[in-house]
Amino acid sequence: MIVPSIDLQGGQAVQLVGGKRLAIEAGDPIPIAEKFSRVGTIAVIDLDAALGTGSNAELVRELVQRFPCRVGGGIRSVESAREWLNLGAEQVIVGTSASPDFLRELPKDRVIAALDAVQGEVVIKGWTEQSGHPVLERISVLRDFVAGFLVTVVENEGRLTGVDLDHAKKLCAAAGPARVTYAGGVRNAQEVGQLDRLGLDAQVGMALYNGSLDLAEAFSAPLVSDREDGLWPTVVTDRSGVALGLVYSNLESVRHAVETGEGAYWSRKRGLWVKGRESGATQRLLRFEVDCDRDALKAVVEQSGGFCHTGDDTCWGSVHGIDSLARTLASRLSQAPESSYTKRLLDDPTLLRSKIIEEASEVCDATSGTHVVAEVADLLYFAMVRLYSTGGSLTELENTLDLRAKKVTRRPGDAKS
Repeated sequence: MIVPSIDLQGGQAVQLVGGKRLAIEAGDPIPIAEKFSRVGTIAVIDLDAALGTGSNAELVRELVQRFPCRVGGGIRSVESAREWLNLGAEQVIVGTSASPDFLRELPKDRVIAALDAVQGEVVIKGWTEQSGHPVLERISVLRDFVAGFLVTVVENEGRLTGVDLDHAKKLCAAAGPARVTYAGGVRNAQEVGQLDRLGLDAQVGMALYNGSLDLAEAFSAPLVSDREDGLWPTVVTDRSGVALGLVYSNLESVRHAVETGEGAYWSRKRGLWVKGRESGATQRLLRFEVDCDRDALKAVVEQSGGFCHTGDDTCWGSVHGIDSLARTLASRLSQAPESSYTKRLLDDPTLLRSKIIEEASEVCDATSGTHVVAEVADLLYFAMVRLYSTGGSLTELENTLDLRAKKVTRRPGDAKS
């Protein structure tokens, strides 16, 4: 699959040729990241940190907390790697510091080793010095300690000269179960698809920024279909993974969705179908995901109003559980009946505070399993009222939990005195 790249220099997204000559200054990376994230994980590289000329740490921090990112550039200590993982990076990219002793201090599934090579030999110190180590040799040394490798073909970097598929095959074979991401020279969607079929991802920067490679086309290149019409079945879900319905996609609809951020699909009767354009039940596309066989998509969206043409939340009826509670509370903020208990709690913060404390105590005092379940349900209701009364949402809560789950170092968790 494609891994779009954002290289940072002086607070701006840039593209260099050969790691030296500035070719493109793309500006604010936030809107770029918002678009790129619609097709998956982004590679964020702090060039200033890598070269020792500065830092874009604050900007990188904002990116990793808003979008799925793998982070690289200037990560030269275990502590620095852990800090980025704790902040929410999906993975860290470790360059010249990558050694078995360094890497075994980090969670294997969260680490990518970066190997920059000229004519098959690893180069270091900003690509200025030869290491004397063949890239295939370094892969064999490090592959048991990482989830993947980022191999940059330096002589092709930023030059759009194309991919050496024979070299890519050798890299993949040497890496074994570790996934290789190939960077340097990728110029078209066909090459992204070819690399994917060999078992490699393609990290792409220059071709995306200069417009020679269409992001949606590159994302779709690995996809296949066994349907006569060539469409890709697409399961639409909310952020929590609740299935809203089944639709179909093709390159045109994926391109529209990726470019605009709208939920857009392909109707077998009407052609391009932008969800909510007629009904008002609009969608914001968060991202597309591809299944393991590359023949189906998942569209993760934020849905406004019911997804189904009947007005229901989903094509299988209404949602249940916490999702149902969240939707009810969201609606109560603007139109709660005067007689409802939720309305009373929203209007009386003192009552709400006392109920939260009361129910928390009852959770602790409950003894049987069913009693605990009942008391937790009560506490959850009051806590959710508190959440929505302050402008929060279930989506924000889930985002926070997801970020915390990525932490690799933990606080002791002792009781506060």
